[in-house]
Amino acid sequence: MPWSNSSELSPSFILASIPGPEAARCWVALALCSAYAVAVLGNLAVLLVVRAEPSLHTPMYFFLCMLAALDLALATATVPRVLSFYWFGSREIGFGACLLQMFLIHTLSAVESTVLLAMAVDRYVAICHPLRHAAVLSNGTTAKIGLLAVARGVLFFLPLPLLLLPLPFCGSRLLSHSFCLHQDVMNLACANTTPSVVYGLTAILLVMGLDAVLICLSYILILKAVLRLAAWRERLKVFSTCIAHICVVLAFYVPLIGLSVVHRFGKDLAPLVHIIMGNVYILVPAVLNPIIYGVRTKQIQGRILSLIHVTDR
Repeated sequence: MPWSNSSELSPSFILASIPGPEAARCWVALALCSAYAVAVLGNLAVLLVVRAEPSLHTPMYFFLCMLAALDLALATATVPRVLSFYWFGSREIGFGACLLQMFLIHTLSAVESTVLLAMAVDRYVAICHPLRHAAVLSNGTTAKIGLLAVARGVLFFLPLPLLLLPLPFCGSRLLSHSFCLHQDVMNLACANTTPSVVYGLTAILLVMGLDAVLICLSYILILKAVLRLAAWRERLKVFSTCIAHICVVLAFYVPLIGLSVVHRFGKDLAPLVHIIMGNVYILVPAVLNPIIYGVRTKQIQGRILSLIHVTDR
């Protein structure tokens, strides 16, 4: 049934919920809450440790702080709203709030992709041109890269909600995910969405797609430099400095690609698949990133263990 005239002027959407009995939804809410708590505590720990440890005041760890802040912002922009409808049954989200959430999700993801590229460049310069590393990637340059990453994300993804703003919406109001994504909202419009489709695909390719290609290129050059080393032990030692970053890149891009594939080819899949993939895309990087760097970085690991020891006393 089409919406009323008043609803067309200010439509609202229904967020997708995991089907099943009330008890099952309670367990899902508990799992999401636990994952969110781990993400918040882990990323806050990274931020506090890097701030307190002078030896970590280097471009690599400043980029890691940016990554932690972005993961915190992305999880906070989505998970509390998801938990509100599992706990309080509030599944409806207003049109303006939906567009704002959509803008934040896509923009923060774009900024995170740019930061991952900057971290790959940092690894390339550190391994292939170590004598020029301090000059090429100073702390001032790192701050400028962070600002450029934010500007790039905003400029590329601000048009997405603006393109949807004038469209009429009719028929179903049910979204495929527990939060608002551009393609999901766009599919509910009862008008020509070609400009949104073209621009959305172009923005994804020019930001995430281009970043992924440049990250791969950086690691090809790194691998060539590593293979020039004579001793295998030295090769492994040098390349091991990249393991944490490679894991973080995979934690970001694998869920992103999986979500894109589900959107493109998963129209006949069960709604549960769309909901799970959406939650994986939001939460997996935020949960795994601090764990990966906590395990791989002795300074972070030692500082956290010392804080835990002091707390136990």
